[in-house]
Amino acid sequence: MSRSEAADFDAVVIGAGVTGMYQLYRLRELGLNVRGYEKNGDVGGTWNMNRYPGCRLDSESYTYAYSFLKDLLDEWDWREEFAAQPDLNEFFSRAADKMDIRKDIQFNMVVAKAVYDEARNLWELELDNAQVVTTRFLITCMGVLSNPIMPKFKNMDLFRGRSFHSYYWPHERDGFGGKQVDLTGKRVGVIGTGATGVQIISEVAKTAGELFVFQRHPNWCAPLCNAPISSERMADIRRSYGEIFDRCASTWGGFKHDFQYATVNDHSPEEREALLEQLYAQPGFGIWLGHYADTLMDRDANNITSDFIARKIRSRVKDPKVADKLIPKDHGFGLKRVPMETRYYEVYNQPNVHLVDILENPIEEMTPQGIRTAAEHYDLDVIIYATGFDAIIGAFKAVTIHGRDGKTLREEWADGPFTYLGLQVPGFPNLFTLLGAHNGATFCNVPRCAEWQANWVTDFFKRIVEQDIVRVEAEQQAAEAWTEHCYDVVKGSLFPSYTHSYFFQAFGAPDKRQDRFLFYFGGNPLYRQKCNEVAANGYAGFVMASSGTRSERLEREDVETV
Repeated sequence: MSRSEAADFDAVVIGAGVTGMYQLYRLRELGLNVRGYEKNGDVGGTWNMNRYPGCRLDSESYTYAYSFLKDLLDEWDWREEFAAQPDLNEFFSRAADKMDIRKDIQFNMVVAKAVYDEARNLWELELDNAQVVTTRFLITCMGVLSNPIMPKFKNMDLFRGRSFHSYYWPHERDGFGGKQVDLTGKRVGVIGTGATGVQIISEVAKTAGELFVFQRHPNWCAPLCNAPISSERMADIRRSYGEIFDRCASTWGGFKHDFQYATVNDHSPEEREALLEQLYAQPGFGIWLGHYADTLMDRDANNITSDFIARKIRSRVKDPKVADKLIPKDHGFGLKRVPMETRYYEVYNQPNVHLVDILENPIEEMTPQGIRTAAEHYDLDVIIYATGFDAIIGAFKAVTIHGRDGKTLREEWADGPFTYLGLQVPGFPNLFTLLGAHNGATFCNVPRCAEWQANWVTDFFKRIVEQDIVRVEAEQQAAEAWTEHCYDVVKGSLFPSYTHSYFFQAFGAPDKRQDRFLFYFGGNPLYRQKCNEVAANGYAGFVMASSGTRSERLEREDVETV
């Protein structure tokens, strides 16, 4: 392993997606010597990598923009209410140009290992080319959905046709979208019916000769209701950006939608039905986050919305047996992120589309000709894996992170995430974990919440620079209180009743496995309030030490031992 001759950095930012780009830009504004490392070939994160057919936003386009790039907002015209992937990729590429940040990012470079050197109070980073660099502060902006899960079916390498994971769909050469893969007349298998699978299935069904959808668990889906944006409407959006961003800042999820009523009991059955009908026909997440707050808290309330959506599915799918298989039986509506669809259910009325229930007939193996389940063999030309991601903490697992005394982050989180504000972990000084576990920017319209969080972290770094602070570490007691708070706020909801989603992950020894909620359920306004209170109290809960001095906490401990 050779040592790099590059100079040490004040801060390193891992990841150049929506959050990482902005955080790097803000830290550079403070005059810090900052370097970014991005494992892929350009900026954009999710929108640079996921180039599969049908990939698009489920947040309104104009809520997803950087609010601080006023000149880009003035120049940019959104084409659709919910932007397609190429438009988003181009937008964030243009944003990178405006910020002039590519010069500070090393692309196609993986940070394989990060080790805290306590003697030097530095993080030593080993890159995947065996280079070693050092940094005072390490900021992870690695993304919520950046580590794809590839299933491990028997004999996958024997399949003679083409196969793709949605995350690795071929890129268009010198463009912002995906490469056109001609599926006309082909026999195509899609494994997975989450948000990605739903988008792919709706597109592939238009041209495939036969499409076989391999479904393990159905999801509650709702219409996206996408539409073009006229020049007149775009002009109105441009005039209203300030109000739009203020609205998102005030809502629970950072979207333009928010719960209108506390409980279903506010209305009669007829009034509830009318409201749900109205929201079902409106664009976006209103049908999930725009009606009754107790639908996520109370089983009977949730059943009302679930029954409504189930009736909608049955009305759109002609075959009652197929419709029944497309309706979840193990969880209520909204207890997983709701895939937004465009004529997804109507796809199953096409004679060339076949639903394969792999709970009833599990996939046994891949063959040179296709997929064999317990019941039969399916001859295929193409297999598309829409099998999702190791969400939230998958990116942290991909980097071996050693804190004080050599303890790894994986060891620290053996029984579940343990953080302060979702931003720091005791025992890992100078490591900031944006978009990580129990962080307010994860269960949220990411740019709205991540932009705010990057600003909060930047304000913290202003103090770090002004006071010549060289070490920042979360207090054990503060982290314990925050972690308990994260579990307390979700405890009274319906989410713990269904843990088969990327909201949860199992931790602990094999005989003591426990599902842990990875997000922050308290909502966007409460998270901001908590963070602002910490800042107003001198960043309470963080132990800080200036250059050449010892921290106040360490001095207090010395006094107590005398």
